[in-house]
Amino acid sequence: MCSTSARPEVLPETGQAFLAWLAVEKGYSQATVAAYRVDLEQFEQYLNNLGLSLRAPQDITRRELHGFLAYLHGLRQAKSSVSRKLSCLRGFFRFQMRRGGLKNNPTAGLANPKLAKPHPKAVNVDQAFALLDTPRTTEPESLRDVSLAEVLYGSGLRIGEALGLDLDDLDLASGMARVWGKGSKERLAPLSDTAISSLRAYLQVRHAFGPEPSEKALFLGLRGKRLQRRQAGRILENMSKQAGLPMAVHPHMLRHSFATHILASGADMRAVQELLGHAKLSTTQRYTHLNLDQLTRAYDQAHPRGKKKSP
Repeated sequence: MCSTSARPEVLPETGQAFLAWLAVEKGYSQATVAAYRVDLEQFEQYLNNLGLSLRAPQDITRRELHGFLAYLHGLRQAKSSVSRKLSCLRGFFRFQMRRGGLKNNPTAGLANPKLAKPHPKAVNVDQAFALLDTPRTTEPESLRDVSLAEVLYGSGLRIGEALGLDLDDLDLASGMARVWGKGSKERLAPLSDTAISSLRAYLQVRHAFGPEPSEKALFLGLRGKRLQRRQAGRILENMSKQAGLPMAVHPHMLRHSFATHILASGADMRAVQELLGHAKLSTTQRYTHLNLDQLTRAYDQAHPRGKKKSP
């Protein structure tokens, strides 16, 4: 029905106002706002082929939404993408109701597609150490790379949080970093001893990247600007190859590994929730995927009605 190659360059004012509200009032990240813009543009294009537009949200009914979902299904969009698009449209129509331009929300009662919940992928402890202990040089890029990996694994930061760190967010003396998480929520993250050591070495050569005096970013790219996600992904991929790992480690995998390893070591789940910056405990609970042998041993050792121990 409609092509995905040609999107409208400008959304109607209703869409622009919604995105501005998300960014300014709700504090959504740039990445989320950009993703929602793509979703709205795709829906707008679909509506345009029906003679409708987000410009007149009162003309959009459940029928058009069902048609859009069927269209996405025909494109074989991932269920996670469809769920995000639905979340975007729910927010858009709620926003229009808040503005007084809409009496009925056509997304009310629309259910998200059921998502599979695969366990987050993680490297094991030996693989994590192999990645971080691979011999490095004293070149600025090498010192930056290992510092980034140490922060991701040692503090469990999201890649956006790590790359968003500024120089004044670090307090190496106390071993803490001030982190800005989702929704611009601030938290303090402890730094491991090896991360502190790596950061001290990197900070001695940070000037070699040629940053402007006003550049406050901690991790820099080759042009002296803040390191970007794509560059960070390539860095870890190259480190994986150097370490001889059987898989390419991506930034979020180190966050998963951090959570998995400290929970397996007996850390309190509520504390891990705070460290990860999760709003819901249920999100943290995804990391408790112990195997049957581990669960059985824990039951036998701790439960009052577990198996009798041998004398």
